[in-house]
Amino acid sequence: MTTAISEWTTVDKSTWGPGPWQDEPDKVHWIDQKTDLDCLMVRSQHGGHWCGYVAVTEGHPLFGVGYSETDKLVPFDEDGHNPLDVHGGLTYADFCMETDDESRFVCHVPQPGRPDRVWWFGFDCAHSHDRSPGYEARGFSSDYQRYRDRGYVEREVTRLARQLAELAR
Repeated sequence: MTTAISEWTTVDKSTWGPGPWQDEPDKVHWIDQKTDLDCLMVRSQHGGHWCGYVAVTEGHPLFGVGYSETDKLVPFDEDGHNPLDVHGGLTYADFCMETDDESRFVCHVPQPGRPDRVWWFGFDCAHSHDRSPGYEARGFSSDYQRYRDRGYVEREVTRLARQLAELAR
């Protein structure tokens, strides 16, 4: 586990039944030690699945680029693989959401000396075969679902941070 700067538990999971989500926070902010990039995990308020995010600063070659446009700008490796390989592919790119509630959404309070204007890239764990306990509690289910827990999403966020840092070199 990473060393979190902040963790919040804000989602009512009382109807979701037993599972690892009951003991997990709903938002985690940390700085990846190897890349020095801000990282977030944010639970979907309705679906209950995790989403993961990594922030890049001005000067990064992908700063301000939409997630669907990265394929055009990032060279594929010699085997034809996209170097931004993360669970389900990128599904988000934007600045921090405007909010007064730091405990939710894709936003962060920058640590002293760190930039507040960052561009977040993210992915979600609500693809086929991913389990979303909030949706499941409302009757949406599948026999092929696997819940992507905190440890899994943390590893994917860290992996995305390393890939984004490598592109900046």
